[in-house]
Amino acid sequence: MIDYSKQLQDSLHLKIAEEGPIGIDVFMAHALGALEIGYYMSHDPLGKNGDFTTAPEISQMFGEMIGAWLADVWSQHGSPSDFILLELGPGRGTLMADIVRTCTKVPGFMDGAQIHLTEMSPVLKEKQQETLAALKVCWHDDLSDLPDNAPIFFVANEFFDALPFKQFIYKGGKWAERVIDIRDGEFLYAEQMTMVNPVDGMNLPSPEEGKVFELSRPRQDCMADLARRIKIQTGAGLVIDYGHVKSGYGDTFQALRGHEFSDPLKNVGQSDLTSHVDFCALKGAAREQGADVLGVTRQGDFLLALGIQLRAHQLLQTASGHIAKDIQKSLHRLVHSDEMGSLFKVMGLNYGASIKPAGF
Repeated sequence: MIDYSKQLQDSLHLKIAEEGPIGIDVFMAHALGALEIGYYMSHDPLGKNGDFTTAPEISQMFGEMIGAWLADVWSQHGSPSDFILLELGPGRGTLMADIVRTCTKVPGFMDGAQIHLTEMSPVLKEKQQETLAALKVCWHDDLSDLPDNAPIFFVANEFFDALPFKQFIYKGGKWAERVIDIRDGEFLYAEQMTMVNPVDGMNLPSPEEGKVFELSRPRQDCMADLARRIKIQTGAGLVIDYGHVKSGYGDTFQALRGHEFSDPLKNVGQSDLTSHVDFCALKGAAREQGADVLGVTRQGDFLLALGIQLRAHQLLQTASGHIAKDIQKSLHRLVHSDEMGSLFKVMGLNYGASIKPAGF
């Protein structure tokens, strides 16, 4: 069996040996996306045997609520007869399958839907092809070749957190970028002085010694691209991820391996690398492109407003034993504040119609 993680670590060692210490963004991009050997390029990270589980894998109720929301805003946009149904980072295709199953009940929706998925992982793309085998689907590596001649209704669930970010640390009255170096064959953190002030123009309190600030241009650029397309083509959509509503200081760089938190610099290539999404920065990027931000709210509040409790009650009518317990457990996990309900946020985007969307 090919040891992709060993190849990946060797390639990172070589990169640092040749170029010197690299930013967390470069390290993360290479660790996750290096051709053939990156974590996402060689692994299915999802499920019980993987490293983490997303909301669509927890319960069909999540996808049903998202599908109902998309169908509603599509209707409020005048039910266009031809439109793009887009998902960014579709995992195993579970969310899109649940959306389609829900929206098939809405007259005209699936007749006009062109399903487009952005996915860089060949392993996950293969899973999506299996899950969505009965549907006509177009895949893209990114948004660059997405059609520009139809309205877009989209969802991005746990997509933005996987895009690279930089960390800066405040020391001695100056900012330094946190970088990754090698010593005795092991990855470790180091610092490089920088002329960049990562909080310039932001309404934040003055940093204290040792404070960390995280900045992700790739996330902001992707949001700007998406918002620009919404502005030109019209449409609406949802960004769902773990993160914070207000920009602030803090180190949120994390790794998940076997559903447990891990050291991001250990087990490289065998762990998922992420950080918390700054929804304030995403909101600013969207508004700069002229898109309307419907709001940012907690996932639990959003799903409850959409009627997930009623849906759970419906499912429980025909369930018993362990299935009934699973439904109740899944509902708790999705909406309760001590689970995903508070940590995960939902941001809505819209342009081209005056709508009253549920959940915001």
